[in-house]
Amino acid sequence: MRAPIRAQPLTREAFAPFGDVIGLELSGGASANQGTATRFDYVARLGGSRPQAEPNLAVFRSVAKTLPFQVRLLERHPCSTQMFVALQCQRFLVVVCPEDARGEPDLSQLRAFVCGPGQGVNYRAGLWHHPIIALDAPADLLMLAWEDGTKLDCEERPLPEPYLVTSD
Repeated sequence: MRAPIRAQPLTREAFAPFGDVIGLELSGGASANQGTATRFDYVARLGGSRPQAEPNLAVFRSVAKTLPFQVRLLERHPCSTQMFVALQCQRFLVVVCPEDARGEPDLSQLRAFVCGPGQGVNYRAGLWHHPIIALDAPADLLMLAWEDGTKLDCEERPLPEPYLVTSD
């Protein structure tokens, strides 16, 4: 039996190969709104490669699950980044892996992260990942991706057997 994947806390350094962490631990920034705010620009690399696709800003309402959790499929958005930012959420689970030489999920490099309050993620275009899973309580998450209603919006791959993700 395969060893479970331990979910680790989300950090910028650990998640860098997969995309961007959007969070409250920002530095720098510029004064904005007559000094009542600080503005942090370009906190994630967003974009799509299809000229006909448009930005889709959506809200995902996710039911709560618990760890351990069985990962049974992965998906990717081959032509677009995909960003999730918590609107109302305790924690959520992020499961990712790069592609192999054939463009399929490289399951030997499957990783899991737990996003805490005030954190979000931006997946690189083409990154294999599991759909967002709310932990502890139901969650509302803001999602941004470039879509045009075709099959290139999202590709899914059922896994030959489930992968178990456990807590840290």
